[in-house]
Amino acid sequence: MTALTQEEIVSNTKTVVQGLDTLKNEHHQVLNSLLSSMKTIQQEHGDTNLMEEKTGILKKSLEMIELGLSEAQVMMALASHLQHVEAEKQKLRAQVRRLCQENAWLRDELANTQQKLQKSEQKVATLEESNKHLEFMKEMKKYDDDSQTTPEEPKPQEQVPQSLPLDLGFTEDDDDSQSAEVLSPSQQSGVASAASGYEIPARLRTLHNLVIQYASQGRYEVAVPLCKQALEDLEKTSGHDHPDVATMLNILALVYRDQGKYKEAANLLNDALGIREKTLGPDHPAVAATLNNLAVLYGKRGKYKEAEPLCKRALIIREKVLGKDHPDVAKQLNNLALLCQNQGKYEEVELYYKRALEIYVNKLGQDDPNVAKTKNNLASAYLKQGKYKQAETLYKEVLTRAHEKEFGKVDGDNKPIWMQAEEREENKGKFKDNVPYGEYGGWHKAAKVDSPTVTTTLKNLGALYRRQGKYEAAETLEECAIRSRKNALDVVRQTKIAEVLGNEHKDHGKEKKRSSSKDRSRRESLDNVTYDKGGNNPEEHEKGKLNVSTELKQ
Repeated sequence: MTALTQEEIVSNTKTVVQGLDTLKNEHHQVLNSLLSSMKTIQQEHGDTNLMEEKTGILKKSLEMIELGLSEAQVMMALASHLQHVEAEKQKLRAQVRRLCQENAWLRDELANTQQKLQKSEQKVATLEESNKHLEFMKEMKKYDDDSQTTPEEPKPQEQVPQSLPLDLGFTEDDDDSQSAEVLSPSQQSGVASAASGYEIPARLRTLHNLVIQYASQGRYEVAVPLCKQALEDLEKTSGHDHPDVATMLNILALVYRDQGKYKEAANLLNDALGIREKTLGPDHPAVAATLNNLAVLYGKRGKYKEAEPLCKRALIIREKVLGKDHPDVAKQLNNLALLCQNQGKYEEVELYYKRALEIYVNKLGQDDPNVAKTKNNLASAYLKQGKYKQAETLYKEVLTRAHEKEFGKVDGDNKPIWMQAEEREENKGKFKDNVPYGEYGGWHKAAKVDSPTVTTTLKNLGALYRRQGKYEAAETLEECAIRSRKNALDVVRQTKIAEVLGNEHKDHGKEKKRSSSKDRSRRESLDNVTYDKGGNNPEEHEKGKLNVSTELKQ
């Protein structure tokens, strides 16, 4: 049986309707005839059963015919509706085709506009790069001219000690003369022999500051090409295996580190390490700086086992060149201790922190901020081992020293905050209302110490008090920590406002170098690497820092 089209179905339905109408009329005629005959027989008192049966059959047949006509009419109405729907469908298809054509035209126009915009942006970027390159070359020419007119170069042993504290192998170009380390004559001679007369060119120092400035602004699209171009120029003029190339690789690694491209940064640092070992010797301070940076980078990626031997080798080099009691050796010990702490090697952690603490106390004095930070870090290691008493003692030493530095020796009326907190704990049930904390004074606001370290110590000791069930003492220290942090944030905001206002009257380039030490250390070194999550946990580490060679005022 073949399928019928819609037109054939409608035509056949109309034919069937005509036939059913004819059949209906014939049935009505027959029925009328039977009814008249049945009336005649009834009048004659005859048998009408047969006539009634025939009449019933005809009525049923008429009902079926009526049903067929109704169905046929429904089918014809449905066919008419389908035709209307199909017409509307064709109209919509025509509209869709028109809209698709308009959309394609608009896409072409948008693509052309985007191409024009991209070309314009490329031109602007090229002009900006050319302008920056010209400014940089102008700075390079000035330094080259200065070096040509200088009648006598400084002796290597006078320059190398300044380069030791920095992770790139040269000093920060700022006005903080106190950040330079003073070495003994024996140390200077050892450094000079390791340095082999190499000095970082002034133009690379300028390039370093320029790149870090771009990176601090998030302008990596300018910083990275600038580094790559300078690296290419150095390789053309000096060859790949040259100390200047290694320095440039370090600078580019810092930029990649800021972008989170740790793998690329590690490759560059490994390349720089190979060059410095080959050209400067395995015991050069620059080799130690590169090893330390590479160890910190591995630490950021959680590769503590790979980072530990690098950090140990950097420690050996610095001990050999600077002496075992140099503050930079203490910083390296702090880095090594943190790497060991993340591996659970607490015995080694204690050993490294104690040695670093001894160096800081002997060389820099009790009031140096590094002393408080190292004590805090050592207390963190004690807490992780469950040595709460030793940790509590260190925390109290930090707070007591901060108090004595501001208000003098502790006596009956002059007590540090932890003593007052414990007094409140002892007297919490003796009075209806405890004396408000404000009456104990605000030494933490005016203390000339590293505020983040004091705040961290207050929080850690407060958490330790809570663990011991001393809730009143804990609340006192935590309230003090909150106030200290708020005051520190206010000081930072005021400092930033003052710097912005000062930029209107000072040289822009020089002011950038004098930005906050926190921002400078974040951009110019691999410092402030957080491995341990802090918070109110008494095991909170001193921000989990790895102290890198660039930061002297940590």
